[in-house]
Amino acid sequence: MLEHIKEQNVWDFLKQSNKPIVLYGMGLGAEKIMAELEIRGLKASDIFASDEFVRGHYFKGYKVLKYSEVCEKYDDFNVVLCFATHLDEVLENISKINERHTVFAPDVPVAGGGLFTREYIRQHEAEFDRAYSLLADEESRRVYIDILNFKVSGKIEYLLSSFCNKDEVYSDILKLGDKEQFIDLGAYDGDTIREFCKATGNRYAQITALEPDAKSFKKLVKNTEGMKNITLINKGAWNERDTLIFSENAGRNSRLSDKGKSVEVTDIDSLDIPASFIKMDIEGSEMRALEGMERTIKRYLPKLYICAYHRNEDLFSLPLKVISLDNNYKIYFRHSKYIPAWESNFYCVQE
Repeated sequence: MLEHIKEQNVWDFLKQSNKPIVLYGMGLGAEKIMAELEIRGLKASDIFASDEFVRGHYFKGYKVLKYSEVCEKYDDFNVVLCFATHLDEVLENISKINERHTVFAPDVPVAGGGLFTREYIRQHEAEFDRAYSLLADEESRRVYIDILNFKVSGKIEYLLSSFCNKDEVYSDILKLGDKEQFIDLGAYDGDTIREFCKATGNRYAQITALEPDAKSFKKLVKNTEGMKNITLINKGAWNERDTLIFSENAGRNSRLSDKGKSVEVTDIDSLDIPASFIKMDIEGSEMRALEGMERTIKRYLPKLYICAYHRNEDLFSLPLKVISLDNNYKIYFRHSKYIPAWESNFYCVQE
């Protein structure tokens, strides 16, 4: 696998570069990036934000500047992106900045620890090679290599060239019919249900949606009001029935934590319901969920839509798990419009 990785680690590049490091964005992402820089004896020279967020305030001791102010202050600099986005206007602005000053989006895992580096790939090269060999088409292999290069280098060009058309994923890979029995794990506010209904023309047999976060669940209930043949469950997906602690931060990124709110979780096998299509976007619990639906997968051979960006190991462990359950699965890999490499997903189908 390493023969496909042409880039050096972003952290090494930033350390070797003599250009100032300027952070783009604030919040938790910036805090994580600043912590990683400090470990390497590095420090951001300045922080800027999109013009609409600049109001003369400070973040972590830095006065937050506009991009134009940074350009006036430095002849050249490296931009380190500290937030995630899929919005067209924001992506366009990032691309424009990248034309003048290289934009890096260092990969920091959503769940679990450690950094995704060349050394990490070397340590797990056999697993990466095996996962790569399972990919069903050339586009999957191209995007897979691009995502690995991005996660090592932080260079956004690898993402910008890898965006897929999500509608084509539903029509050309998942090929959803009008009698699907859909299980949505990590249903959030019903966003994937909306995608599903668009792809099927609102024709389906049954939808079962699980969402552990109480506030997101309320939105899910409201947004699916009036829909037929839908069951909503305020639980998370796991490998057994249990009660776990989830972060109190509501939203898409609700995840396991050492403090927060108690949330019920369940394995899918114990629900004992048929499935023709299962989606998993559960903040790093995808492997546990797969372990808890082995009987369901072996019995019904459903189409699988599995998010693969929460943990470093997701890019090899998840497809290897799926193929261990049934080696007739065809595994595709696509990256939807997002910076950083969020929405990098495996799509597994029986053909």
